[in-house]
Amino acid sequence: MFGGRPQVVVVGGANMDICGRATNSLLAYDSNLGLVRTTHGGVGRNISHNLALLGVTVSLIAPFGDDRAGKELMDGCHKLGIDTSASVVVEGAASSSYLFITDAAGEMQLAINDMAILDELTDARLAERLELMNSADIVVLDANLSEATLEWLAAHITAPIFSDPISCAKAARLKAVLPHIHTLKPNAYELETLSNKPARELPDVKQASTSLLKRGVKRLFVSRGEQGLFVADNTQELVLQPASSEVVSTTGAGDAMMAALIWAELQGANLEQAARLGMAAAELCSRSEYTVNPQMSATALISHMGEHTARLIEERT
Repeated sequence: MFGGRPQVVVVGGANMDICGRATNSLLAYDSNLGLVRTTHGGVGRNISHNLALLGVTVSLIAPFGDDRAGKELMDGCHKLGIDTSASVVVEGAASSSYLFITDAAGEMQLAINDMAILDELTDARLAERLELMNSADIVVLDANLSEATLEWLAAHITAPIFSDPISCAKAARLKAVLPHIHTLKPNAYELETLSNKPARELPDVKQASTSLLKRGVKRLFVSRGEQGLFVADNTQELVLQPASSEVVSTTGAGDAMMAALIWAELQGANLEQAARLGMAAAELCSRSEYTVNPQMSATALISHMGEHTARLIEERT
């Protein structure tokens, strides 16, 4: 019914992204000079895009409207080699869209998402695609999915599950499914939501992370901004500081990191190697004006990991 056996199945959203980037300092309640660009986005689609560039066979299960945007998004996926045969086209529905504004430095300041179409990924439709998901090496769950959908998927998927909480509000949807998650990539704020513990300072981050590992998460990668990346499993903890890098835009960096963590797992990478690959992918993405850096590839990722100066500052076995 659907495409051949994928290495990775991604369940989530595909959006039309409308980005406004200010040229100067943003002024509230005023018209700001800047650049406006429409691109293909969505957490699920972005991760799939990065995976395709890394040479991974990927299938995307996403809802698309039968409007012009939906057709354009699907065509874009096909050109990238992303299989959408298991996706859902919803008659009369508007495709998902995401409107966001960044400051002159590329940091997102405000956003509105219109993703109601994700509710069309019902249990009945997902059940028809369960065999495809369980044939994959890894399944990625986009936290834009509803809490009920995430719980149904976690209860029925037998393949390792990877997920990014995306935001504090959406992180709460993952609480009930933590025992089913192999790899989780929150930031410090999302970690607080998931653990119900403070997670601003490193000792607190470690304690909060330990609580999630005890719940069943196998690998945890906690983004801490300028303070680097904290990573842990049940045997060790590592802290890596980021390389100094020219940032064009941070939008999509988390999706690039998640794709690299998936690719690392497929390659059999250990915890530190996966962390360094994830950081390298995020840095490569941040150097591009696009949500997905078109220069992303396995060769570029490995090369950048060797060049960048992320430094291991703590390890516990």
